[in-house]
Amino acid sequence: MAKLLDNYLRTYRNRAGLSQDELAFLLGCQHGTKVSRYERRSRQPSLEAAMAYEIALGTPVRELFAGMYEKVETVTLRRARVLARKLSTATRTPQTARKLELLGRITSESASEPANVL
Repeated sequence: MAKLLDNYLRTYRNRAGLSQDELAFLLGCQHGTKVSRYERRSRQPSLEAAMAYEIALGTPVRELFAGMYEKVETVTLRRARVLARKLSTATRTPQTARKLELLGRITSESASEPANVL
């Protein structure tokens, strides 16, 4: 599988035909400099800015930030497996069973989802 970029903001902005200044306006920024910093990955957008990107570009955040999403997913799934192992040795209670069920869904669903590649 090809290595994903941390973000595809410039690609989707260009597809939308927007300048950095125009997109900055939609994001609530005063200058396109901030958009440039996001595109060059020298600055991480806030959650609010990431959602504004999704709305403005009509593309889910997980696709706009595909590489970052992949990294976060890998780490989170690893943590879910570790937590499941810890909980499986704990005393079985209804609450523990619910937690293990959730963790099982998280780890099994991720294995069945296709990777989004541009």
